[in-house]
Amino acid sequence: MSSPSPDALLGPADVRELAAALGVRPTKQRGQNFVIDANTVRRIVRTAGVRPEDTVVEVGPGLGSLTLALLEVADRVTAVEIDDVLAAALPATIAARMPTRAGRFALVHSDAMDVTDLPGPAPTALVANLPYNVAVPVLLHMLETFPTIERTLVMVQAEVADRLAAGPGSKVYGLPSVKANWYAEVKRAGAIGRNVFWPAPNVDSGLVSLVRRTEPIKTTAARRDVFAVVDAAFAQRRKTLRAALAGWAGSAAAAEAALVAAGVSPQARGESLTVEEFAAIAENRVTEDAGETGR
Repeated sequence: MSSPSPDALLGPADVRELAAALGVRPTKQRGQNFVIDANTVRRIVRTAGVRPEDTVVEVGPGLGSLTLALLEVADRVTAVEIDDVLAAALPATIAARMPTRAGRFALVHSDAMDVTDLPGPAPTALVANLPYNVAVPVLLHMLETFPTIERTLVMVQAEVADRLAAGPGSKVYGLPSVKANWYAEVKRAGAIGRNVFWPAPNVDSGLVSLVRRTEPIKTTAARRDVFAVVDAAFAQRRKTLRAALAGWAGSAAAAEAALVAAGVSPQARGESLTVEEFAAIAENRVTEDAGETGR
């Protein structure tokens, strides 16, 4: 792999020049905050553990700050961009700043939530500065859709990072924590200051590392059924599980039966349960009509 020139990455002036040339004004609607610091994007790539053999998928590449840093290391990079102007401009930016790597770059012009396949080899890593307003659904969609993704590093709002990495019993443990843990071992991987973005956001950012489980959660329940229990438990997180799961189970008594069969106290609350316990509850749901455990 030939080394790109040291000035290939985008600095503050480059980002502003590119944006001005394209008539781009970052929008809150799409959560656009462009990284303007080369050291930060290199740190993200390093923290993500990107390897020379990796095929990396990036969501929301924007003007290409992180994309260029990924191309310095990875074998291939596929970027998914929803914005028409940014998607049209990115290939030219890559070709101009890193011509020897341009053939290793692919662009998918789409909403990430609609992406079900990607060009080229299957992705082995996901690295992204995710728009704050859609970070969790996009992350979960990508992990579900592309099981070949082994390692993920996302930059998200610090509060979202805390939720994703939280464990049972934490005040911020909830839907994102459990669902991310279904796929991966999740942990905080650092903080990012506001001054590395343009425009500077009014919230702090955090890095979250997700390493896919080598062995899936042991359960006979389907993922969608486990997630249905999680959704019900946290829709009324202040209630006991006997009450919160009544709608899901068909009645409070049916919810209690599923909980007891799963070895979970009916008086417990969702915030105290592991993903394995949610899976056990899903396994033990009894359908009212059949009187049998539902799958």
